[in-house]
Amino acid sequence: MRKILIIGGSGAGKSTLARQLGDILHIPVHHLDAIFWKPGWQPIERADLISEQKRIIQNEAWIIDGNYSATMDIRLKEADTVVFLHYKTIRCLYGVLKRRIQYHGKTRPDMGQDCPEKLDIEFIQWVYQFNRKKAKAIYEKLNQLSNTTIHIFTTPKQTHEFVTNLMK
Repeated sequence: MRKILIIGGSGAGKSTLARQLGDILHIPVHHLDAIFWKPGWQPIERADLISEQKRIIQNEAWIIDGNYSATMDIRLKEADTVVFLHYKTIRCLYGVLKRRIQYHGKTRPDMGQDCPEKLDIEFIQWVYQFNRKKAKAIYEKLNQLSNTTIHIFTTPKQTHEFVTNLMK
């Protein structure tokens, strides 16, 4: 495990897992949200997002968390390990709400600078629809991979056990 991609619904804990794996494996962590969002919630251009991901994957080891399905293939082609946090929608909604309370008025460590935590109806709808609208396409992409270790966790307990086993 040297090139790890972590994907899953918003609020599932992708960034937290990325930090944990980075600490355990001593691998640099890259949060796509921190790359994509510039101060004041301004997105970067798609070409810049692609360029930055191509730069990161040239390294011999990395952990990248985030979906960004339009550029996911770039990361999937180079990853030796993919972790898909495919939690129930209600669990992801809980995670998003908890995060909103925890970081009220602050910017999360895995987010772009000067992007204070917010929660709006469009984002709630995104989280609510992820499993119905995005998960199938992710499984299709994962099924096309060869020579890639794939971990699919459907509960936080499974993810915790995975992390615990890595620490042994």
